[in-house]
Amino acid sequence: MSKWLPDGKERYKGEMLKLENICFEIDDKEILKNIDLEVDDRFVAITGPNGSGKSTLLKIIMGIQAPTSGRIWLDGTDITELSITERANLGISFAFQQPVRFKGLRVRDLLELAGGKKMSGKERFTHACDVLSEVGLCAKEYIDRELNDTLSGGEMKRIEIAMAAARGTKMTLFDEPEAGIDLWSFQSLIKVFEKLHQETDGTIMIISHQERILDIADKIIYLKDGEIIEYGEGKNVMRHLSLDESPSTCAKLQEKAGLAQREAN
Repeated sequence: MSKWLPDGKERYKGEMLKLENICFEIDDKEILKNIDLEVDDRFVAITGPNGSGKSTLLKIIMGIQAPTSGRIWLDGTDITELSITERANLGISFAFQQPVRFKGLRVRDLLELAGGKKMSGKERFTHACDVLSEVGLCAKEYIDRELNDTLSGGEMKRIEIAMAAARGTKMTLFDEPEAGIDLWSFQSLIKVFEKLHQETDGTIMIISHQERILDIADKIIYLKDGEIIEYGEGKNVMRHLSLDESPSTCAKLQEKAGLAQREAN
């Protein structure tokens, strides 16, 4: 059983996010097994082998998938039965591995929707400029672009992150934002997340195998075979990974974990 509930806390009060006995099964296969978790940090990375249940965990938090059993709490409120829309209204955002493209919808429309209010032309441009500059894009060049195939994967990733920044939600979930983008775009994304980590007032939960993202996380969740093997500060989790001889464990993480172990010694 995966239990990560600090002793001595008054239950269901004071934690940003709390998962209690979360299980998920599909076609008689256990994907998540009795996940107990409390998250109250600004930047939490989730890592582990492919097929360990990482994306499923985030989708359950967002409400995209429903758990087979267990309860989910946000700021002391039970949100287990709430819809995606209701959770979004409470302040949860989700960024997919592959951002959705909307033919006919422009970048300015998306940012205005994310901001939640109508703006005049000048306000819209100023708002878009502020938000897009956070992700390294020029508003003048992008504000009237359609969210279609003319945008690269890296551009779409940054626009989606800009949308999350525009919403300013209390909890933002990212599913492998670095997947499928080129090296230049990845370097830009790292800078974006470093800045988000420094400036966000909410909580970011991000699935990643990239050590540069793991390095800036306040805490790391190591998920394997549907269970939380460890949840704690990065160096401690990396030392645990160095002892994990599973062939499915990401080679890059093993190398990083080995380095952390040598530094500790």
